[in-house]
Amino acid sequence: MNVIMPIPNSDFDPTEVAVTWKTLHDAGHRVTFATPDGRPGRADALMLTGRGLDPWSLVPGLSSLRFMGGILAANDAALAAYRELEADPSFQAPVAYAALAVADYDALALPGGHRAFGMKAYLESEQLAAFVAEMFDAKKPVGAICHGVVVAARALSKATGRSVLYGRKTTALTWKQENLAWKIGRIARFWDPNYYRTYKEEPGEPAGFRSVQSEVTRALERPEDFLDVEPGTPDYALKTDGRHRDTPDDPRPAFVARDGNYVSARWPGDVHLFAKTLANVIAEQTGSRETLTLD
Repeated sequence: MNVIMPIPNSDFDPTEVAVTWKTLHDAGHRVTFATPDGRPGRADALMLTGRGLDPWSLVPGLSSLRFMGGILAANDAALAAYRELEADPSFQAPVAYAALAVADYDALALPGGHRAFGMKAYLESEQLAAFVAEMFDAKKPVGAICHGVVVAARALSKATGRSVLYGRKTTALTWKQENLAWKIGRIARFWDPNYYRTYKEEPGEPAGFRSVQSEVTRALERPEDFLDVEPGTPDYALKTDGRHRDTPDDPRPAFVARDGNYVSARWPGDVHLFAKTLANVIAEQTGSRETLTLD
């Protein structure tokens, strides 16, 4: 199966892209990449190195000391996957958004990232939004994680004129997660305090109005169609403390929502379960008996 993964030219999240690619690739799928202009993309350097995410990062000789950088940036497993990804021919030779055609692909994966400088070319592309809508309308498997859910929320179905997420249940980066990262960033990266906010509220708008959760929720049929971890859920603390991430063998920290052939997740800490679930949806679509174990 051929899975298309659109990314921006820069600033995408390396964990969400690389781990999803590796999981799908190892499951036997071909992953094709797309960028706005057909040139290879580059991940957010801060998420790759963790350098620049601590308040002493500007002090000569201290930039390699990581505290928040070690927590917020890609972990060793994600970095290893990203190094593999960089050597993949499809990653080095993406197609342009303008060349995307639904007939060429069997499934769609929409990763995220938060740095506005590069991500807005991905989030605000009308060409990409039209393609995403066509993939949904064709009822092909779609997975979206973090800010990738915003791309889906902005895609309007030709059949209904509404967001393709209208009438579906979804999760995405929650306001609680986004706000916490923003608060930490305003201290840890005080010279660039809005690094974690892709879109900032305009004067007169309530706090969180431009957050991922708020925008996605506005595209849904009902506010309760936006899903988050409910108190009392098993492993609630692991899923919500912002410090624990899932692994290929431990899905407990992850929270993933599935609605038919649509899969969504919140942040890089959900990515292994997210990618496995998407791989299984694709397998079901093709009638394959081989699926990945989720627990």
